[in-house]
This record gives sequence, C-alpha cells and structure tokens, in this order.
Amino acid sequence: MQRRIIPDVVREQDIVALDKTRTIHDAVQLMSTHNIAAIAVTNGDDQLIGIVSERDMTHRVLACGLNPLATPLSDVMTDHPETLKSSDSCLDAIELMLTRNIRHLPVVDDQQRVIAMISMRDLLESALKEINLNIDDARREAFKPE
Repeated sequence: MQRRIIPDVVREQDIVALDKTRTIHDAVQLMSTHNIAAIAVTNGDDQLIGIVSERDMTHRVLACGLNPLATPLSDVMTDHPETLKSSDSCLDAIELMLTRNIRHLPVVDDQQRVIAMISMRDLLESALKEINLNIDDARREAFKPE
C-alpha cells in the first residue's frame, strides 16, 4: 500500500508560520511554546518562501553571533525549501529527506500555502504503524484455523 502524506501521516495540524520580517527570537518562542523544531516562513500572502529549523538556529544564529532579537527570519531561513504535496507518498518524502539531509518538510497546496509540516519522526512513526499492521496480518494468517 502506498501511504500518502495526508491523511496517512498527517490528519489535522495547526500550522505555525511567521512572516519573513519577524525575528529569530519570535521563532524560538513559538517553537518552544508549540514544542516543534521548524517553522514555515511566509510572505504577506501566506505563501511559503522559507523554513527555519533548530539546526538553523545553532548554525546560522548562535555560531555566527547574531542577535536573535534584531535578526529577521529572512536573514537565516532556507530560501525556497523542498516541499511536498498532500498526495505525495511517504516513501518519496523519506527518500527526499535522506538524500538532501532534511529533517522537516512543508506540505503545500497549489497556491504554495503551508497545510502541514512533517518531520522524519512523523514518517518513521507512520512506517512503524504500517509494519506492525503487516506483522499482525501475517500472524493472523499464519495461525488461522484451517
């Protein structure tokens, strides 16, 4: 079975996004409040233009000595990040994440608005559920009365 990003991995999700003019501090506060590791960066029309992750905070902010209170997200975000569509398969998402060393991927609609953010953890949890279902099915088949 080809599992899809929506609804197989993500069913419903509150999107956490910030405008590119907001500060690193704003992003860190939101990430802490929502217990997430990446935030979508949008333009004035709520279209995805970038992504900022915990890794960006350490490599592009702390390591460079930038002031989180004064630095806009546009200075440290990954521009034009890789994205997924809701109909993309989990396998495609995992392959993309592994080949590009990505931990988080925005899922966008046809207008480039973020509808979900998935992590490698989300994909692994989904794959584990499917593996366990397959094992249960195989176990039932192997031990069913004749």
